[in-house]
Amino acid sequence: MLFISHNHKDKSLVENIALRLGVVFGSENVFYDSWSIQPGEGLIDRMNEGLNECKIFFFFVSENSLKSNMVKLEWQNALMKATSNQLKFIPVRLDHSSMPPILAQTLYIDLFTNGLEIALTQMIQVVQGHNTFAPQHGDFSNLRCSRRVDCGKFLVSVSALYYLEVVPRIAVVFTNPADVVSARICGAVANYTHRGTVPLSDGSIGNLIAINLPLPITPGFPVEIEISTSDGSKLGYIVTKAEVSANKWKTIPD
Repeated sequence: MLFISHNHKDKSLVENIALRLGVVFGSENVFYDSWSIQPGEGLIDRMNEGLNECKIFFFFVSENSLKSNMVKLEWQNALMKATSNQLKFIPVRLDHSSMPPILAQTLYIDLFTNGLEIALTQMIQVVQGHNTFAPQHGDFSNLRCSRRVDCGKFLVSVSALYYLEVVPRIAVVFTNPADVVSARICGAVANYTHRGTVPLSDGSIGNLIAINLPLPITPGFPVEIEISTSDGSKLGYIVTKAEVSANKWKTIPD
């Protein structure tokens, strides 16, 4: 049995969740007062029955529920049962409210921050005994890129955030004709460049000029590349990329 502990002022949101849990697990297995307590039944008696039967207790934390004495009675009784492993106690944060101090060390589902669909998926996974982990940093990049114009020179700076990064080449992608653009590493004695094209996310093709890096990129020591045009035109900069394998490029985020 799943127990939905909430304040009636939050029903417009909570009822949608209860209905969807009912579809997955059966409404008879979800204690939600609006359908679990019928006219003529004792409110306190039915609430006690629901608490005695429930194995998963969802406490919907909000400004409204934290002010409700009835909800407080529900979740505190459920928390006592959780300490003796009689049920699993799971707070679900609905708004900006902070967890009560006694729940400060309890992991909770954050609907307010992550949205309804992610929160509902996590609730279902908890009931099914699955891990609720969802990758949020799959696009991690140790490299960062910044740009500036200094005395008329277009400069691209590539830095490493956390650890040494061995990058064969850095490519700057632009819209100008490839033969009018040149690039060099600031402070380097010699540069070896490669010109070519690269497909872009919108389906178009960008021109690139790639520079061989003589040394790895290390935190605190960015590589700065000066880009110039031979015809005096403004650089139509698009993006900066790092070579991850032969002629395979990955965008460096700003």
